[in-house]
This record gives sequence, structure tokens and C-alpha cells, in this order.
Amino acid sequence: MTGVPAQPIQPPAVPAHFQTFLAFDFGLKRTGVATGNRMLRSATPQRTIQAEGDARFVHVAERIKEWQPDALVIGVPYHPDGASHENTQRALKFGRQLRGRFGLQVFEVDERYSTTEAIASGAKDADAASACIILEQFLRNLP
Repeated sequence: MTGVPAQPIQPPAVPAHFQTFLAFDFGLKRTGVATGNRMLRSATPQRTIQAEGDARFVHVAERIKEWQPDALVIGVPYHPDGASHENTQRALKFGRQLRGRFGLQVFEVDERYSTTEAIASGAKDADAASACIILEQFLRNLP
């Protein structure tokens, strides 16, 4: 599916009782993490997960246990023209795995330029900062 224009991610229908969220900026070697809540509409960076494959999910489980989120948010990367690429598919698969393993609803956010924005802002941990940007974008779009 590489190079095929993707359907835009529709604004999520998020139940009003979902108040706390844990967001992930998926990467093959590092996964940025952020927490946030609906009331403040802000996110806080957390320690980036530096693990691959199944080892990543051990760390994800620890974060879910620690933060007890109502739902999860993942960034899904696209080319500037909206076309999907390999990392688009990897992020979507990560979202399906999260849903299956943890039984939480997973919301997807178009994360084009989030890492670039994080680096431009001078973030010490671009992955965690990118997860914050993804989560704050998600929270801003909630009613």
C-alpha cells in the first residue's frame, strides 16, 4: 500500500466519560509516550520506551498499569501529500496490537510533522515531545 493516498483520519467519536489518555509516537526502536486529560486539554511527556518487538509491550503494560488511562492515542504518519508508507502500516498495526492486548479503545491521529515540530521546539526527547504534540492535537479536537 506504499504510496497510496490514505483516507483522512476522521475526528474521533470519543465518549464523554473518557477523560484520561496515554499517547504513543511509535517507532521501530523508540516509542514516545505522553499522558494527558480532557479537562486540561494538555499533555505531559513521559519516559520514552526504548525497546523493540514484544519487549515494547512489557513497557507499554507498565505504563498502562501506572496511568490507568480510559483510552489510548497513537500517531499515524503519512507522507506530506497524505499517501501512506511503511511506517503508516506499522503504526496502524501497533494500534491493533494495543487494542487486542489491552482491551482499550485506540484513537488514531494524523501525526505528520510532529517529530519535526518537537525537534524545532528544542525538545531534549523528541519522541516524548512528539507524543505530547499528538495527544494535544487529539485533545484540542474533542468537543
